[in-house]
Formats: sequence, C-alpha cells, structure tokens
Amino acid sequence: HVSLWSLLSAPLLIGCDMNAMDDFTLNLLTNDEVLAVNQDPLVKPAGKILTENGQIWYKELEDGAVAVGLFNIDPYFILWDKSKEEAIQQQLYTLKLDLKQIGLTGEYKVRDLWRQTDIGHAKGSLSAKVPYHGVQLLKLTPVNK
Repeated sequence: HVSLWSLLSAPLLIGCDMNAMDDFTLNLLTNDEVLAVNQDPLVKPAGKILTENGQIWYKELEDGAVAVGLFNIDPYFILWDKSKEEAIQQQLYTLKLDLKQIGLTGEYKVRDLWRQTDIGHAKGSLSAKVPYHGVQLLKLTPVNK
C-alpha cells in the first residue's frame, strides 16, 4: 500500500500506537527514499499500465528520474485448486516494462527504493521478479553520457 500511495502522492497516515510499533513497521514508515517519492515537489500524476500479471505505475520526479512500481496483483489463488495455494504464493512472477511505454529512451540507473540499493542499469526495457501480491518500487535515473 505504501508503494502505491507514494506513487500517487497520497497523504500518508498511520493509525497505530507509535510506542508499540515493531521494527518492520517503523522501517516501513520511515524509509526516506520511499517518502521522497510521495513528497516529490513536482507532484506529477502517476500513470498506469496493465500487464499480464499485474500493474505498473510510474511517476516523473523533479530531479529528472522516474519512480516505477511493479505490482503483482494476479493470480488470485482463490480461483485455483486449493492444493496449489502455497506453491502459488511462493512463486515469483516476472513483470516487464518497455521503457518507451512511459516515454523513456536511453540508459537508466535502477535503484530499489525499499532496499535502498542500486540494482543495475536498464536500457530499452526493464523486468523484475515480483512475489505473489508483492511490489518492486524502483527509481530510474538517467545515465548522463
């Protein structure tokens, strides 16, 4: 949810006892790179592309980069044979994006915003393995040559 809310520049509210938050929740709510996407001063509206296994949301940022969220929203295992439930939930699904679909050409440095690590470069296309009902929130920064 926080990934999508950040791409949409939605207000971020919490409704829990802050004194009782565990480390996971605290890290979720204080990741400065994810919060920067939410608070980006350009406040461009996000776009959405439907893919085979999910949705790709993207938003231009003031620094010339683009935030991209690859969301796996399919398949819904409730429609499947329940004996395959665990296997379906453990599977990674590949989501692919042709960068031209979001108006990008050239080479881009790719950063995983949740893990706060650079994960390589993309030119022409981008793909990521995303867990069942998971998300990869990435920042694509142009490589200046």
